[in-house]
Amino acid sequence: MSINQSTYNPFLAGIDEIRSSWGWFLAAGIALAVFGAICIAGNVVATFATVLVVGWLMLLGGIVALVHAFRMRTWSGFFPFLLSALLRGFTGYLLIRYPLAGAVSLTLILGSFFIVGGLFRTVSAAMMKFPQWGWSAFSGLVAVVLGIMLLAQMPVSSVWFIGFAVGLEMFLDGGTLVSFAFAIRSLPKLTTLKAKAA
Repeated sequence: MSINQSTYNPFLAGIDEIRSSWGWFLAAGIALAVFGAICIAGNVVATFATVLVVGWLMLLGGIVALVHAFRMRTWSGFFPFLLSALLRGFTGYLLIRYPLAGAVSLTLILGSFFIVGGLFRTVSAAMMKFPQWGWSAFSGLVAVVLGIMLLAQMPVSSVWFIGFAVGLEMFLDGGTLVSFAFAIRSLPKLTTLKAKAA
């Protein structure tokens, strides 16, 4: 006899593989929560740090793409690739040179990301119903609210809210991972479930 389809959760199919890694989920969750708390406490610094990190990453990515474009200069797609590299590098330079304007731009992007990502997380958590899925759904709803608040309070919010929102998002994700780690640790092995259902 197979496992009763009414009580079978498809999430359990790979649970034996990740059961032994529950400690890594716990450690990652605690680290995310700690870093999130640091970002919340220093939200203005975290905002400008975020802008500068994104700027440097875009600038370095643009330089690498520019070098690659010139190495492939005989390729028919050279000019679009070159323009993309220049745009990426120039945008990174502007973020580094004008971090306040960059914070405003990133605020718009981040607000949209929180709304879309939060909706996706809430819907997928409700559909998959993995252990402690309510925390993930709650985290998604909080992300949607943060995104709406962020866009509604522009441009004042761009100075401090990016750091605060990133910190709170990390803190909630950390809490979700911690609860998930304890949930998968306490689940019975799939072989035990099959034996009981047989």
